Amino acid sequence: MSSGSLDQIHRAKLARNSLWICFLLLGIVSMGWVPRIPEIKDAIGLSNGAFGFVLLGSAFGSVTGAQLAGRLMHTYGSQRTIFLGVFIMPAGLAGMALSTNAVTLFLTLYTMGLGYALIDMCYNFQGTVIEKILGRRYMSSFHAMWSTGAFLTTVIGGLITRHVSPQANLIAIAVVSVFAYLIAAYYLLPSSIDGHKGEEEHESKIPLLGKSVMPLWFLGFGLMASLIGEGAASDWGAILLRDEMGYEKGVYASAFASFALAMIVSRFLGDRALDHFGPARLVKLGGYFGGGIWGIAIAIAIPMSDSYPIPALIIVNIGFVAAGLGIGPMFPAFILAASKTPGMAPAVAISRVGVIGIAGFFFGPSITGLIAEYTNLRVGMAYPVLMLVLAGFMSRAIKN
Repeated sequence: MSSGSLDQIHRAKLARNSLWICFLLLGIVSMGWVPRIPEIKDAIGLSNGAFGFVLLGSAFGSVTGAQLAGRLMHTYGSQRTIFLGVFIMPAGLAGMALSTNAVTLFLTLYTMGLGYALIDMCYNFQGTVIEKILGRRYMSSFHAMWSTGAFLTTVIGGLITRHVSPQANLIAIAVVSVFAYLIAAYYLLPSSIDGHKGEEEHESKIPLLGKSVMPLWFLGFGLMASLIGEGAASDWGAILLRDEMGYEKGVYASAFASFALAMIVSRFLGDRALDHFGPARLVKLGGYFGGGIWGIAIAIAIPMSDSYPIPALIIVNIGFVAAGLGIGPMFPAFILAASKTPGMAPAVAISRVGVIGIAGFFFGPSITGLIAEYTNLRVGMAYPVLMLVLAGFMSRAIKN
């Protein structure tokens, strides 16, 4: 083995350890506002429909960021692109805390979505390169760290809602995260070995439509369906438990906490599960069983909540656990499949699938809100449940 390859392996191990921390931070920052959503929504005076419309800011920002990420990574390298995103995303989070009307909340959500997509696409690209250099699966464990961060910020945020204002909570996360991001990103793979250069130029330019890119569209739709479920669990879980089931502060954060904890478990086990079942079969099982149990649990628990609040709380959280277990391995499976698309630069292929898929994380909750506006939230939640089942169906786009 050459000294160059030994150095590359050493750098990849450092980047692997750093990327676990980076994904942890990404989960903390991106989900930091979840326990404060009901307070922010009420402070601005938004209905379910209006709140769903405001959430479109994140969708538009994420689409912009994911589209930019592929070209920036291919041109400048993923590490340099990350250094741009780590300032944009926390700025959006801090701005959300200071928003006083729907317009400013929309703009700050756009900013956070833009920064999130830039960082997330780069992290996932780094993950595929690290797996290639070290010859082992790590992608699911990287995403497990994201779920760990999301779980911690949700639980801690729920516990401090009675004592700390949303403004102090979110601004503190934003400020601390900038410094932590910069330190962790320093140890990621540099542009010289991250694989962003060396591809043929035509591989970095792919058409929007056509036979050659149809595999990316199918993968993107599958990823979108899974992320619609994930976004709904994060943005509407607390509101569902508060408005439809009558639970108070702290308790209503349990829905997403249960979901995030289940995702942690499924993602830490995900690398071995991907090898054992195969990516396509694992996504199929997660979509059908996770979506089915989630929908049944919501349908049973909400009518029970008036007379039997504790059993109803347990049942609804079982549903969120099932959804988390099912969704957990999906993002890694779809992204890894995209990175192996023949004839395309991995950075660009990942970003194309990300443009389609990551929008679901932000765009899906808006549709849930619009449905809830004209019916109620229990009906609105049927949409992400059905999308999770659809993600299982779209597993056929993944080539094992």
